[in-house]
Amino acid sequence: MSITASSSPDHTGAAPGWPWQTIVIKSGIFVLLAAMMIIFQLNEPAFLRVANIFSILQAVAIVALLGIGVTVSCAIGGFDLSVGALAALSQMAAAYILIVLNGSAFEAIAGTLLIGVLVGLFNGLLIVILRVPDLLATLGTLFLLAGAQLIPTGGRSVAPGMALLDGSAATGSFTEFFLALGRYRVGGVVPVPVIVLGVVALVFWFIMERTRWGRVFYAVGGSPRAAHLAGAPTKTYRFTAYIVSSVLAALGGILLAARLGRGDVSAGNSLMLDAVAACLIGYAVLGANRPNVFGTVVGAVFVGVLLNGLTMLNAPYYIQDFVKGLVLIGALALTFSLSHRRN
Repeated sequence: MSITASSSPDHTGAAPGWPWQTIVIKSGIFVLLAAMMIIFQLNEPAFLRVANIFSILQAVAIVALLGIGVTVSCAIGGFDLSVGALAALSQMAAAYILIVLNGSAFEAIAGTLLIGVLVGLFNGLLIVILRVPDLLATLGTLFLLAGAQLIPTGGRSVAPGMALLDGSAATGSFTEFFLALGRYRVGGVVPVPVIVLGVVALVFWFIMERTRWGRVFYAVGGSPRAAHLAGAPTKTYRFTAYIVSSVLAALGGILLAARLGRGDVSAGNSLMLDAVAACLIGYAVLGANRPNVFGTVVGAVFVGVLLNGLTMLNAPYYIQDFVKGLVLIGALALTFSLSHRRN
């Protein structure tokens, strides 16, 4: 039996309301993003230079990759809190394979992606088979991974020539190919992570919005029982969602290690919160009111522009999170409040 899963209905065209409400609901995030860019440009003329724009996108790429993974997990009615810790573990693992184990770039990439698959299977086992609530399961995985990344090096970052626990010195190094994944700019302008994000975002947008597989993902999230009765292998789709989320987090960790040129124990501290923020902002993009890949990428860009602008204006580091939270709450509250009133 075929399954047809519609996304959350777009009420904005059917319910009575003022035209300006429709504009704010569908375009509010874009208007606010444009306003931020204008304000930052007026105060710092270098903000809209091509080099800075691509620097923002390079920083955004990793968060957006993790956010897309969270989006897929949300589509099946779950939520993956472990993506930030997995990305942090992944960049440490890639660096460890290269520096300590003298592995090749291929071995570092393959080994790290394999870790992503295993973590996804582990989350799926907890949630789908053992029926642990997704937030609790992935929160437990978060702590497990956060601790696991510190054990092999005794809590130290991984860098060429580092002293190992047995007293010897690491002899490996980052290969030029591996570093190019995070640092090389195509044509001297476009960073490789931005290209990777573009390809991944396009592929998952197409899958989630234009294929039967995507419709089944949303159907499982909307009503698992109905999807099961319609013939969908709901357990398989739920497992797949968490594997996808974990593999994208591992990919983000690889790009992060390549960009830093080391395995940094503190590199993933804010990744989970930023990725979740990007995913949730996506709900408000174009009035979608559901997890969606395009909205997540826009949300990641929104957060990246805000942080970059505050940094260029020399805003104290200790108020940046406060300002970020204030702007995000204001934007989401306005968009969703108007949406509910109009409906």
